[in-house]
Amino acid sequence: MRQIEAKIISETVERLCIEANYILEDALVTALKKALQVEESPAGKDVLTKLIENARVSKEEQYPACQDTGFTIAFLEIGQGVEVIGGDLYEAVNRGVAAGYKKGYLRASIVKDPFKRVNTGDNTPAVIHTKLVPGDGIKITIMAKGGGCENMSRSAMLIPVKGKQGVVDFVVDTVKRGAVNACPPVIVGVGVGGTFDECALISKKALLRPVGSPNPDHATAELEKELLEKINNLGIGPQGFGGRITALAVHVEKYPCHIASLPVAVNMDCHSHRVKTAIL
Repeated sequence: MRQIEAKIISETVERLCIEANYILEDALVTALKKALQVEESPAGKDVLTKLIENARVSKEEQYPACQDTGFTIAFLEIGQGVEVIGGDLYEAVNRGVAAGYKKGYLRASIVKDPFKRVNTGDNTPAVIHTKLVPGDGIKITIMAKGGGCENMSRSAMLIPVKGKQGVVDFVVDTVKRGAVNACPPVIVGVGVGGTFDECALISKKALLRPVGSPNPDHATAELEKELLEKINNLGIGPQGFGGRITALAVHVEKYPCHIASLPVAVNMDCHSHRVKTAIL
């Protein structure tokens, strides 16, 4: 049994929170540059140029890429041969979030009660998803999820007869309704199958893949291409000013489901797509 100190987990989460907000992933920046080559709208090209420059400045000058530094979501893959010592695992994660948001001068965006709306002051608590896996390590992935794009996400319990076309229609309609408020160009995470809750979770997990990386299943990858084409034909464009690039990528994940249901969920992420991973 390998032992990992809770303090090490906190320090890692602290670092990832800062890096996620300061240093946008190479795959995202590459996707923005490719989008600039394709975009035809002058306003859209201007927006994309500014987004690419913003990514450069945030990385080189160490500033948050966006003023909304997000709800912190932690995905933990915990090896079955690991023992966390010196503290509680979830407390360790939240200590890291609090430290990272204070040290990095990142905006605290979390309110303790949905109705009283009093800010917790340090962006805690995080939302934490854990999965037990073989091995003796811990993989920590931090996502900083902005409120605007999260608000535009939707889920539905379709009936099976709706089939693939029903899923396509729902995804495209969701983007049509909400992309302009989600700071496009967006990355669209789609979950299909599972249950009401699992479907929403896998739609968010779909966003953890490198931007534009296809699903390894051929049929699902083809569905991603179809959805991306239909979404970019909506004409919403970068920041809603019109153009060809409304989405940089569509990532679809599937899970087995009940014979009587066809769950689908859409979780959009904005152009400041912020995800960082570390392995202990």
